[in-house]
Order: sequence, then structure tokens, then C-alpha cells
Amino acid sequence: MSTIQEKNQSVKGGEFIIKESRAENTFIPEEFSEEHVMIEQTANDFLKQEVHTVLDRIDAMEAGLMPSLLDKAGELGLLGVSVPEQYGGFGKDFITGTLLTETLGAGHSFSVAMAAHTGIGTLPILYFGNAMQKEKYLPLLASGQWKASYCLTEPGSGSDALAAKTKAVLSADGKHYILNGQKMWITNAGFADLFVVFAQVDGDKFTGFIVEKTYAGLSLGEEEHKMGIKGSSTRQVFFSDCKVPVENVLGEIGKGHLIAFNILNIGRLKLCAAALGGAKHVSTHSISYANTREQFKLPIAKFGAIRYKLAQQAIRIYACESALYRTSFMIDELEKQKLAEGIEYSQALLQAAEEYAVECAILKVDGSEALDYVADEGVQIYGGYGYSADFPMDRSYRDSRINRIFEGTNEINRLLTVDMILKRAMKGKLDLMTPAMNIQKELMAIPDFSEPDTSLFAQEKKFLANYKKALLAVAGSAVQKLMMTLSKEQEILMNIADMAIAIYISESILLRTEKLVKLRGEENCSIQLDMMRVYVNDAADRIALAGKEAINSFAEGDEQRMLLMGLKRFTKVPPFNVKDARRRIAARLIEKNEYCF
Repeated sequence: MSTIQEKNQSVKGGEFIIKESRAENTFIPEEFSEEHVMIEQTANDFLKQEVHTVLDRIDAMEAGLMPSLLDKAGELGLLGVSVPEQYGGFGKDFITGTLLTETLGAGHSFSVAMAAHTGIGTLPILYFGNAMQKEKYLPLLASGQWKASYCLTEPGSGSDALAAKTKAVLSADGKHYILNGQKMWITNAGFADLFVVFAQVDGDKFTGFIVEKTYAGLSLGEEEHKMGIKGSSTRQVFFSDCKVPVENVLGEIGKGHLIAFNILNIGRLKLCAAALGGAKHVSTHSISYANTREQFKLPIAKFGAIRYKLAQQAIRIYACESALYRTSFMIDELEKQKLAEGIEYSQALLQAAEEYAVECAILKVDGSEALDYVADEGVQIYGGYGYSADFPMDRSYRDSRINRIFEGTNEINRLLTVDMILKRAMKGKLDLMTPAMNIQKELMAIPDFSEPDTSLFAQEKKFLANYKKALLAVAGSAVQKLMMTLSKEQEILMNIADMAIAIYISESILLRTEKLVKLRGEENCSIQLDMMRVYVNDAADRIALAGKEAINSFAEGDEQRMLLMGLKRFTKVPPFNVKDARRRIAARLIEKNEYCF
């Protein structure tokens, strides 16, 4: 049995490229517990009653409104879902936290404020704070009594976060670190009580600090005027001889990068969740409008061009959701395993998230781009009204755009996806070369013409196995050809990343649908089967295009011809009527008058 076909009980981070996952070992949203549903309903009710009724006031930055909404969220326990009970939270599992983030993702600027507080604002203290820091700050943050912010970016350091110039020098009496510098694009800065700040101790030791708003020497710039998320407080934060007690050093001196990068792993997954929630919200608006807007004496939902858009919105959402909860479950399971091994709570989750850092980067890219697609098509479905600020698409369109920049740009995350995979391979954690060499041998062999397996999902599983072969052929040849210079060929790396992303999302939607059929039966899952088949078939073209661009960028002569021939073989799929499948998907959405999967 080949490496690609090998079945396993537990797929490690990045191993989806070379191993086949099993449907029974994944988690799907259709398996949410009663508690999950209850928390989801609570969050939905909160959005409808408290947030969606005041969106214009939020965008106008009405004084005190956003903090008051966070206060109300705190009273409902929504700020402390992931904080352990001993610190005033509920200590729920990772899937619950993901679901809450997704549900509240439909809250526009409020979602950003909420995510900044509960995610990058609170988690650094939860995961890297000492006992005293946790006891002091986490109850205040879990209740909403204090609001949190995260200060990493500077005018001269965005993607290159470690190039920060903010300095911290120990005072003569050894009791304080004196901070000098500035941070920008700081979410929640206007009302935050606590700032997680990164500075260079003695100019060269990147370190985290917990800085309270009341510390002398901390000041704020004016609110930034932004394209979208207008209701999110975004300011510069200045430090002028700001005295921070030594006991407020977060983690170890010179180890601030561990905080920043580990928090980003979780942050990327949570951003995908929030984007997913926003996309579902836009999809429902699009469907409802298409059902009521008439042109040529018919609802526009009757027209094929509109049905295409509604179906594609749903397919992107369903696929993204499949990958999100698949990954959340893998992180959750590994966290539980590490806890059973005696590893401390915060470290268990950090290590689990780090294991699946590749998948988190993929989710960030796919989630943000899925939302952008859904919002863009939402505007188009609304037509002229989509461009009007009096209708909901205007805000959704503008608010969605930031997500491709937040938590590391999508370009950075694409590069990271490939970089992390290759580093795992070099460390012996991921055997890429053996299957890559086997693929090269297969390219020289006669294709298999045996009778095909006609069982349900057999065809799509074969497609997926071939897509993985295409990726291994391209990536393996690129590594062999370019060696140490590959890191400088960002275009090729992004081509390879696009292939990997299409494969991971395709496999996720396949696993979800397979498990759903086992739970509900084929007849009751006909539309989900349509969505899966459209996505997996479309993936062939995306993988083929990205692979072709990569091959043409580094190969020539016989090598080029052989690789292109192999790519064509591995991305060849039989004819499939995607039009009729999309029409069936759209018909279900139109019938339900909302996103309903």
C-alpha cells in the first residue's frame, strides 16, 4: 500500500499531504452537542438583540457603546468561555470556543473588538503568564471588568514583527522596565485597560510585557479612519519613559517571539471561524434579497446567473466550515492527550495548536478569502442597492477586507504553509521525500487501467489521492532543483501553497460529507453530496493551474515535459455537470430562504 493510501488513526500536522484521513476520525458540525447548540443560540440572541440593532451607532464610534456591549457579553459569560473556572471562566473545550467565535463573527466591528479581547488580549496571559499574573488579570478579563488589547505592530514593523524598535531598559533600582516607542493599528486601544506589549529589552531581546492603562508614560493617538470595521477602536499607542513593574514581564526575557507566534496559530484559526460566521450572515441576506427582488416580472432567484452565485457562496462556506471543525477537533484531541500525559493546561493547548500550525495558516487564508468571495457576490446580487450604505452589503464588503491582512497577511500565511511543511520534513517529522520519489517513478510507469471502484466516494477519494501526487511531484522537484534558493522563489512557494490549500479543504469537505452520509443516509444528504462534488471537481482546475505555473517557473526540457504530463494525469477528472448540481444547491437555499447547511 502506498504512503498516500495509508490509513491512520491520527494524522499529524502537515501529514494530510501524504496520508489519508478517515471520516470516522473527524468531527463535523452536525455532531454539535446540546450544550454547543445552547451556547450558539445565546450568542445569536445577543447579536440580534444587542449588536445588530445598533450597528450604525457602533460605526459612528458612539462614546462608551463598544465597552458597554463587551460588558453585556461578559455578564452572559461570553468573554470567559475559554478561561479556566479557577480564573472566573467556564473552561470549555476548543471546539466550543471555535463555535462561539464563529457565531459572533456576524457582528461586524463588535466581532473584532470581541476577538481582540478574548483572543490576542487574554490568551497571552492565560498561556504565558505566571501564577500571580493569571490570578490578578484573568478574572478581570473573563468578566469584562477590564478590556484587553495587544500591541505588536509598529510603523516600521508589520509582517516583520521581530524588527520592532520599542525599547525596554531596566531602571537603576531594578524595579521597573522603562519603555519607549510606539505601536500602531492597535485594536481596542481607545478603551483598553490592559495592553500586552512587545519591546526589545536592551534593544535586542524581544520580550512581552503586561502594561496597565494607568501606568505613567502611556498615551494614545487619535482614532484611525479606516475603510471598514469603522466601529473598532484603532489607535496608536505611545510609550514615553513608561514605567512597567518587573513582575509584569510576560514569559521570559528574549522569548517574546514564542508568545507572538504561538498566539498567532490560535488567532489564525479563530479568524477563520469569525470569517465563517460573517459569510453565513451575508449568504442569508443574499438569499433573502434574491427571493424578494423582482426583475422582468420574476424574483431574481429564478435566474441561473443568480443561482450560480448563491450556490457558490454556500459551497465555499460549507467547505471552509468542514476544514475549520476538522482542525479544531484535531487540536482538541491532541490537547486532551497532552493533559492526560500530565502537561499543564496552557502548555497542552499551545503544543496542540503548534502541531497543527500548517492547518491553521491554511484556514486563515481560506476563511478570509471565502468571506471576501461571499461578500463580493453579495454586493453583486443586490446590484445597485449593494453599493448603497442603506443596505447591509456595503458594511459587509468593507468589513471583510481586513481579514486578508489580520493575523499575518495571506501572502505570509501561504509562504508559512510551505515553509513549515519543509521544516517538518527536514526535522524528520514528515517524510515527504519517500512519497515524492515514488511519484517520480510512477510518472515513468504505465498508467493504471484497472476497473474503477464504483462505490460512493471512491471516485472523489481517487481524485484526492491524485491531487496529493500532483503536489508531491511539483514540490519535490522544486526542492531538488532549487535547493537552498527555493526560499527566495516566493511565487513558486505560493503556487505550491495554493495546491496544498485546495487539497486540505477538498479532503475536509469529503470527510465531512462521508461522515454525514453514514449518520443520515445518502438520500438525506443529496445537496451536501452536490456541494462536495462541485468543490472537489473545481479543485482539479485550481491545482492544475498552480502546478503549471510552478513547473514553468523552475523546470525546462524533458523534466518540464514529464512534470506537465504528470500534472495533467493527476488532475484529470471525468466530465461532471456542475451547472445542474449548483442549481439543486441553490434551489434548497431559496426554499429555506437562508443559509441552511
